[in-house]
Amino acid sequence: MKVAIVGSGFIGRAWAISFARAGHDVALWDRDATAADQACAYVSRVLGDLERRGLLQGQAPAAVLDRISATSELAEALEGAGHVQENTPEKLAVKREVFALVDGMADADAVIASSSSALLPSSFTEHLAGRHRCLVVHPLNPPYLIPAVEVVPAPWTSLDTIERTRGLLVGAGHAPLVMKRELDGFIMNRLQGALLEEAFRLVAGGYAGIEDVDIGIRDGLALRWSFMGPFETIDLNAPGGVRDYVDRYQGIYKNLSAQMQRRVDWAGPVLETVEAARRERLPEQKLGERQIWRDRRLMALAAHKKRAEDEFGA
Repeated sequence: MKVAIVGSGFIGRAWAISFARAGHDVALWDRDATAADQACAYVSRVLGDLERRGLLQGQAPAAVLDRISATSELAEALEGAGHVQENTPEKLAVKREVFALVDGMADADAVIASSSSALLPSSFTEHLAGRHRCLVVHPLNPPYLIPAVEVVPAPWTSLDTIERTRGLLVGAGHAPLVMKRELDGFIMNRLQGALLEEAFRLVAGGYAGIEDVDIGIRDGLALRWSFMGPFETIDLNAPGGVRDYVDRYQGIYKNLSAQMQRRVDWAGPVLETVEAARRERLPEQKLGERQIWRDRRLMALAAHKKRAEDEFGA
């Protein structure tokens, strides 16, 4: 199946790798005439690293790259596409405009998905004739390394659209989180937001430094969370399972919850502390270098998880 990528920045080019690796022809389009070609160049550089980690499903980088093409014409990108993945700026007016264009030009049976991380699908699809085929498909970046993807329907999204999207994602090696209905922040940002809120509270209150908080996640909770979710974690952390865990520990968390109601302004005085500590550990000019390091560590982790699942099961 052909996949059209509308918007070829960080997220769009990452989606291109994911879908092309799964065997789909991918057409890239961007309003910036140079962006799609730049995305193809980026993909070309990344594919070698993926091959070395065994993350191209035995394919040669050239074979995957050959499935990706760039075009300056939106109509050409959309022609024959069964799935459209939109990745334009996180601005409601832009989404409404782009979705109106795509809905009017895409094949009648094409699914139209947005990578939006915050905007509810109902907010930019209500006015469309084809709103039944529209939804949010929100990845963690980069989706070719992080399988989890949120599938968020609008109230009018058809069940067929949801199921077709889920099938496409599973076939491309993703782990879709299919929401029953839309909600601000979806699932992942609400979970991440809860953790970040407490991280900022701990630092602002002078209880911990930012590295202590990072260690707690990086060298603590994340080791389990890299292969288990929170519900499975607590199910295995008490002799009698999840009910036993709740009986034992709910009182502790109930007490903590009351202390967690005070919100700290992330942009207030605490930001000076956080930024100074981060820049001491990583100068601003080395952010790009560290991002490459992050992606290579993610590649190594993805390869390890694949080997571990083959050996121990998922």
